[in-house]
Amino acid sequence: MSFELFIASRYLVSRRKQAFISVISLMSVLGVAIGVAALVVVMGVYNGFTTDIRDRILGSNSHVMVMASVPGAFDSPAADLPPDGSVTPYLARVRAVPGVRAATPYLYTEVLFSSPRGATGLVLRGIDPVQAGEALPLIHDLHAGDAAGLIPGEGGAGIPGIPGILIGKELADRFQLQVGSRINLMSPAGQRTTAGFAPKIQPFRVAGVFKSGLTDYDSRLAYVSLEASQALMGLPPGRISGIEVFVDEPYAAREVAQAIGDALGPPFFARNWMDLNASLFAALQLERLGLFIVLSMVILVGSFSIITSLVMLVMEKTRDIAILMSMGATGRAIRRVFMLQGAIIGAVGTALGYALGLSLAWALKRYQFIQLPAGAYPMDRLPILISVSDTVMIGVVALIMCFLATLYPARQAARLIPAEALRYE
Repeated sequence: MSFELFIASRYLVSRRKQAFISVISLMSVLGVAIGVAALVVVMGVYNGFTTDIRDRILGSNSHVMVMASVPGAFDSPAADLPPDGSVTPYLARVRAVPGVRAATPYLYTEVLFSSPRGATGLVLRGIDPVQAGEALPLIHDLHAGDAAGLIPGEGGAGIPGIPGILIGKELADRFQLQVGSRINLMSPAGQRTTAGFAPKIQPFRVAGVFKSGLTDYDSRLAYVSLEASQALMGLPPGRISGIEVFVDEPYAAREVAQAIGDALGPPFFARNWMDLNASLFAALQLERLGLFIVLSMVILVGSFSIITSLVMLVMEKTRDIAILMSMGATGRAIRRVFMLQGAIIGAVGTALGYALGLSLAWALKRYQFIQLPAGAYPMDRLPILISVSDTVMIGVVALIMCFLATLYPARQAARLIPAEALRYE
């Protein structure tokens, strides 16, 4: 053990003439510990909430959406593709891009939903139940029913002549619908009759109910088969809005989207889920930064307490410091004594904060004793996800703050003149 570390540890554990200084040192340790623990728990809750939101978004949407700037572009194959008028060649080209796990066509439109208990606007997505079910978790993990019912004659709700539809739980609860219930969809495209232009209305039966956890999706989104959506909109077979792509690594979606755009060329382009939800994640990131700064103030309070305790310790130990310097201790050695003492306080406080914060986070995750208001959040329990990088960063920030708090008291102790300090002893 070095001379400086020995003196610093003795000053920490020995009984002092002024017990008030010991109390301040203890408050410094507790302040740092509470700040670190609060940051660990809050960052864990933030990471859990963000991850849960991301998983719910990815459970209801694709990672990459391939679209065209020209209407009907998917109807006309490129010159180097077979002139069969289908989207199969484009699907094959998209699926050949490295990193793509699955790809399926989709048709997007807005319709009017009506039932015996009322009507509302609805976002309708036409999908291929077989291909989408390979990658879209929402399709094969329904709250009730079966996605096979989207195909007429398949599943419990599939009835020849009446296609099936998947609706959200919020919509089902609002209109008191269940699997097998009959509803009507009205297309804005409409159709010409002898009496003039009239909207097209087509009956559907509820084949399943999904629960994404996102209120906007569960109350405003519905899925039907691609053929049923084309018939409702009066579109020719093969007409689609674009291609949904699912990748192996969601965070690599931006690179995969760029590769798909390069492979298809104009007028096609690809957008990834991070760009489509950029405003949401930017807001969450801003909240994360704000929470980190605010809670860091708790650690800052503890570091100011370290300054107070060290300044008062220097005043109490003026005679001891002068004797050490008279015996040959340099100003640099005296400075290191008090810097080490503050660093020890910071290290102990950080370690206690880790123990308290991680224990509380484990208890929250294990026992889930904090319930969230139903309907106010996508989840009903407080999510916790401890990130190693965030935990390490919290410790580093706490140690740096505590170290900076030692500079002024250590500098003042090193500038002490032994003769002046011992003149009246």
